[in-house]
Amino acid sequence: MRLNETDVNRSQGADVLAPRDESELAAIIAESHASARPLRIVGGGTRVKMVETEHSRLLTTRQLSGIVTYEPGELTLIARAGTPVEEIEQMLAAERQTLAFEPMDHRSLLASKGTPTIGGVVSANVSGPRRVQVGACRDHLLGIRFVDGRGRIIKNGGRVMKNVTGLNLGKLLCGAYGALGVLTEVALKTLPMAESEQTLIFGGISVAEAVEIFLAGLSTPFEISGAAFHGGSAWLRIEGLSHQVEYRRERLTALFRHRTIDICKDEKSKALWRSLRDLRHFSDTTDAVWRIFVKPTDAPAVVTALQTLGGQVSLDWGGGLIWYCGIGDAVSVRKAAGSGQATLVRGGALCGDLIFAPERKGVAELSAALRRTFDPARIFNVGLMGSLDADKVY
Repeated sequence: MRLNETDVNRSQGADVLAPRDESELAAIIAESHASARPLRIVGGGTRVKMVETEHSRLLTTRQLSGIVTYEPGELTLIARAGTPVEEIEQMLAAERQTLAFEPMDHRSLLASKGTPTIGGVVSANVSGPRRVQVGACRDHLLGIRFVDGRGRIIKNGGRVMKNVTGLNLGKLLCGAYGALGVLTEVALKTLPMAESEQTLIFGGISVAEAVEIFLAGLSTPFEISGAAFHGGSAWLRIEGLSHQVEYRRERLTALFRHRTIDICKDEKSKALWRSLRDLRHFSDTTDAVWRIFVKPTDAPAVVTALQTLGGQVSLDWGGGLIWYCGIGDAVSVRKAAGSGQATLVRGGALCGDLIFAPERKGVAELSAALRRTFDPARIFNVGLMGSLDADKVY
C-alpha cells in the first residue's frame, strides 16, 4: 500500500511504502534485500530526518497499528509498532496506569508534524525525566517482533520478565533507530499512575550547585523521580501516595534547609515536567540542539566548555543528560563534550549530517558485525548510524 506524501511529511514524488501487516512488510524487505535497494524506515516521522540515498524508498510502519493485548492486572501491554503513543497513554490512563519512562514528544522541538508511534519510541529508546528512578525505555521492554534485513520475521522475549530467556534482542534493537530490523510489535511493562506529585524548586543557582543538589537528593531514600536544571533553576520531583509524598517533601526540605525552596504540586508540577521533557524552552529558536550523555560529576565542566561556544544548556537525569542549544559546529560541540556522547537532535547550518558521533574502533567493529548479521545487504537507514553503515572504523 502506498500513502500520499503529506501522510508522512516527505517531499513530493518520494516512493513511500506502508505495509498493512507483518507479512507484507517481510515481503517488501525480502525484495529490497535481493535487490540491495535501501529503505528509509520511519514510524510517525516526528523524530529523525532520514538520509536520502540513490534509489532509496521510504517505508512507514504507521499502518501496523493497534493494541494486541492489554492486561492491567498483569501490568503488561502488547502493541503494534505503528500504534500512536497518545492512544496508548489514553488507554493506560483509563486504568490509572502509565508508561513509566514518559517518552518525549519531539514535535514542538523539531517543528515536525505526524503522530509519534510506540515503535518509534522503542527504536530510539526515547526516555524522559523519570529515567533517574525507573530506568530507560529498554528497561521496560519485555519482548518484540521484528523483520530483519533478509525479510525474516523474528520473535524474541515474552509478556512477562520471567519469560525472557536466551539472547535479549529487544535491548539490542531498542536504540538502534531501525538500523538492525523493523519492529512490528512491542511488549512493555506498565506501572500504576502516581496519586500525587510535588516538585521542589531551587532558584538562582549555578550548574555546579544544581549538580550538588542532584547528587545529594538522589543519594537519599526519598525516591526522586526527576532532577532537572535550566535558566538558573533546578527541580526535584517526588511522586507516589499523597501522605508519602508529603513526608518525603518535608525530609528533603529539611535536607536543603539552607536553600530557598518553592513547591509546586500536582497539575502544575505535571505541566512543568511535560515542558521540561519536551524541551519547550528550546522550541522558539532555530539553533542546533544536541543531546550529550555524561557522568553527572562531569556536567559542570562540560557545560563550561559548551558555554564558550554560545547558546543555552539544560540538564536532566540528575546531570547525566545535557541538552545544548547553540550555533557551535559539530567538531567544537563534540570536543566540548569530552568523553561524553554527543548526538545531534536538531540540525544547524554548521553541524553537518553526521547525527551520531563516530565510534571508537572496537565499538565500531562490533557494530559492523551486528549489521552484517541482521542486515547483510545494508538496506536499513543507510547513513544514519555512522559506522553501522560502513566498513570504515574510527
